[in-house]
Amino acid sequence: MKRVRCPKCDNYITFDETQYEAGQSLVFQCPQCGKQFGIRIGVSKLRPTQKDETASLNSPSALQQAQADQADLAAPQLGALVVIENVFHFKQVLPLKMGDNTIGRYQKSNPITTPIETVDPSVDLLHCIINVSRDKKGRLRYTLRDANSNTGTFVDNTEISPRERRIIDDGTLFTIGATSILLKLSSD
Repeated sequence: MKRVRCPKCDNYITFDETQYEAGQSLVFQCPQCGKQFGIRIGVSKLRPTQKDETASLNSPSALQQAQADQADLAAPQLGALVVIENVFHFKQVLPLKMGDNTIGRYQKSNPITTPIETVDPSVDLLHCIINVSRDKKGRLRYTLRDANSNTGTFVDNTEISPRERRIIDDGTLFTIGATSILLKLSSD
């Protein structure tokens, strides 16, 4: 089963993708707002088809692209937040970036950088912030703080006070609302 999101109201519509062939177009009507929209099965705008990739391997720039891809893989990974499955939503993995990572509930037009897709009403639109920086020795440092949320941010079942900055590291489990999140650092 696959889900598509209505572009107008963000309502999810579930359908069985095995009933359709790659390249086939489908039209949906959102039961919540009535918006009609279409999708194309099995065709991604982000990645070329295998046939196109094979053809491009014979081009002179293929070696340059392969070297650029290798450089991207060599770039340091900053880790990710693993949103543990709860009664509201499924597990999600959210990558972190340098600087402030603002964390909260996903809502269309919400300017946070790390949105969690959940219907959990106890997660605020802006709930907490994780700052990724480097210490004096060049090691990555992760600092968690609450963003004046209504239900608080908890580390090891202890609430972080409004002005407190808590240093967290690999494997730290923290809770926002009814959602548990695990900091998972990449293994370099």
